[in-house]
Amino acid sequence: MACVIAATSSGSGKTLLSLLLLAWARSKGLNIQPFKVGPDYLDAQYLSKVANNACRNLDLLLCGPKWVTESFHGYGGLADLVLVEGVMGLFDGIGSSEEGSTAAVAKHLNLPVVLVVDASGQAASIAALVNGFLRHDPALKIAGVVLNQVNTSRHRALLTEVLDRLGVKVLGCLPRDPSFALTSRNLGLVPAHELKNLDAKLQKWTSLAIKNLDLPEFHKLLLPPISSKDPIRTLYEKSIDKFSSLPPRPVAIAEDDAFHFRYQETKDCLEALGMPLISWKPLEDVPLPLEAKGLIIPGGFPEQYAFELSKCLRSLSDISSWFGRRPIYAECGGMMLLGESISDSDGTVHEMAGLLPFHASRGNLNIGYRFLLGKDPSLIVREGQSLVGHEFHRWDLKIYDHKECSLIKPWTIKGFNSAFRDEGWANNLLHASWVHLHWASSSSIPLNFRIALDKLDAL
Repeated sequence: MACVIAATSSGSGKTLLSLLLLAWARSKGLNIQPFKVGPDYLDAQYLSKVANNACRNLDLLLCGPKWVTESFHGYGGLADLVLVEGVMGLFDGIGSSEEGSTAAVAKHLNLPVVLVVDASGQAASIAALVNGFLRHDPALKIAGVVLNQVNTSRHRALLTEVLDRLGVKVLGCLPRDPSFALTSRNLGLVPAHELKNLDAKLQKWTSLAIKNLDLPEFHKLLLPPISSKDPIRTLYEKSIDKFSSLPPRPVAIAEDDAFHFRYQETKDCLEALGMPLISWKPLEDVPLPLEAKGLIIPGGFPEQYAFELSKCLRSLSDISSWFGRRPIYAECGGMMLLGESISDSDGTVHEMAGLLPFHASRGNLNIGYRFLLGKDPSLIVREGQSLVGHEFHRWDLKIYDHKECSLIKPWTIKGFNSAFRDEGWANNLLHASWVHLHWASSSSIPLNFRIALDKLDAL
């Protein structure tokens, strides 16, 4: 029943292997459902694009064990094949622990692991490395190994002989070839919309898979789980019937090259509760859709398009006109758009919407899960409510304390090995924060958003 593509460390080749298998399955006309361990957006974009199926994130910390199980069976059970790509090294979790790791997800779902190993510069030494992973957790089943960066047929033969003595199945050897490298930038892979010549890449990846992988064995390992109920319908079983009898409340969502960090479940949750999404492209400087009752601005890379955004006067003006009149939810890069200005990579300052009292400039890396406790009632958060989110950016804010601001801090947040601190801006019609949330795991968030829309229409 499916398998997890894991690795000894980040950069070993698990995303490449995942893309090869997805391309091969697609070439065979098979419906393959990809999953990604952790809160990752960029890898998930690639998996979605290559599989032609929305990738689903499996994150025990962010989403909770119940949602991970229901999502895996609910979406995976509908496909011909299922692939789960891990995150970082197999046992790497929060801090120095294994909590939330790829191994933890594999054990939670009772899935075997295919371990990707960077074999460059190794022969007999690979036995010590692989044997360590085999013995580290006896409860984890490692179905086989794929060796990456294999120089020659002689190198392959030596590595296979070494692993045969361990009783470890070699499921493939990928050659060292710079043309297979995936382009990265700052926080990870470049966004999937920058991927050029997809059809040619699909053909190349399919050919590479056929030539270098044990595909009959992988076909067995990728078989789907037993199907279960639609997880979104299960989540909102009572609410769906209630809101289906009420008028729909369309919601605009920013979707372009600057803003594209969102989970598929955001759309699923909103639509299940009678809030169909309308795509809006701020970079095209088009008006906000007239029929929209609320606005979501997800994260992304607004700094790369700061000059263009600063010239989109219609987009910025429409956001300003909505401020305080209709619900606005903004995460990370979306929040930066609401500020006064952004410094781009050259240090040039570009004006933004001017609704929040800060200037954003490049700073230190802020990364990790965030444990959240609601302070006062606001657009999506209730007092005393506990949530889990994640933060991932390289930005500092210069906050203009002298400017009048009637907004509250929606929550206090705490990262691993850090103290609680107040964060974000909010009121009954606004939520703006560095923190990304998974709306299916925080099921009250889309409900609260819908309630806010209904209250406005009742006035």
